[in-house]
Amino acid sequence: MDKQKRYLKVYEDVREDIIGGRYETGSKLPSKRVMAEAMGVSVITIEHAYELLAEEGYIIPKEKSGYFVSFDDSEIYIGKGSAEKKTVMRGNKISVAKNIGEAAFSYSIYAKTVRRVLSEYDSRVMEKSPKTGMNELRSAIANYLGRSRRLEVSPEQIIIGAGAEYLYGLIVQTFGRDIIYGVESPSYQKIAKVYEAGGAELLMLKLGSDGVESDELWNGKMKLLHITPYRSFPSGVTASAAKKREYLKWSRKKDGYIIEDDFESEFTPSRKPEETIFSLDEEGRVIYVNTFTRTIGSYARCAYMVLPMNLISAFSEKIGFYECPVPTLDQLVIAELIESGDFERHINKVRRYNRKGAQSQK
Repeated sequence: MDKQKRYLKVYEDVREDIIGGRYETGSKLPSKRVMAEAMGVSVITIEHAYELLAEEGYIIPKEKSGYFVSFDDSEIYIGKGSAEKKTVMRGNKISVAKNIGEAAFSYSIYAKTVRRVLSEYDSRVMEKSPKTGMNELRSAIANYLGRSRRLEVSPEQIIIGAGAEYLYGLIVQTFGRDIIYGVESPSYQKIAKVYEAGGAELLMLKLGSDGVESDELWNGKMKLLHITPYRSFPSGVTASAAKKREYLKWSRKKDGYIIEDDFESEFTPSRKPEETIFSLDEEGRVIYVNTFTRTIGSYARCAYMVLPMNLISAFSEKIGFYECPVPTLDQLVIAELIESGDFERHINKVRRYNRKGAQSQK
């Protein structure tokens, strides 16, 4: 097992122990040296694993004292008139300052890929795309999500659209205007504008230090919750591990659905991708939305939405007649960038750049 896999394995084992209650909230984890001896790995491997757990809010480091469990997955319900409130400890999060830029996607690689697609697909690039998107792109995205985000999805769960805003509009048309939509406050202003343009009634939910405030979440009457768990714009708030699970508890208890807007989390400075709410969902209550305008460039007017299996028929019935607005050529180029590995190499390059920037600010 290589070095990277070793520390990820330690991270996963300790995380499961924390979630399972072996290490209770507030308790101290074994020292790095003790844990290294117990697991038969190096102290550096344990250090990397503990850093990941701290970044995601499972543990919190205390100078000269060690690492303490901050994850609290106890039942949280704050109703109107409730006198009891439970406080969730927040873990330390690595945050990249907004002035840290990203390396632009290579023009030469993009141009070379366009030429290769034109040569290989010939006149097929002029054909009309299937309504949910080209199978080549949906398959490439499904494979990529499995490799990089641990999301086990099939191409049939994926819908391609011309930007995230287009997909928000499809969501409104599918769920309808008879329910209330909850949106983070503050949030990217176009989210609320698109929902309002579709005739939806909005409830703006105040953000706290690690996500929507619990009293706002549980007292709200929304049936659909639109959240950006990683670095919500413009606040920069990132949801903790406990908050992500609280969102899922809300969806189960309130019979609601979650739109997970995963804008730019691929550029996390962490050594591993951010944990998605979609990957934690076991009841088909999360719709995952992401876009290529951030990872490739604004000229790539293409986004995608991953539906849970139980919502595929509902979306097909409500918006299945829409034509895919993304040109076939553009879809095939993005598919080729993903399948060739150029897309992930670019993301890894930017993540290394951001990680250096974050470390320089410490």
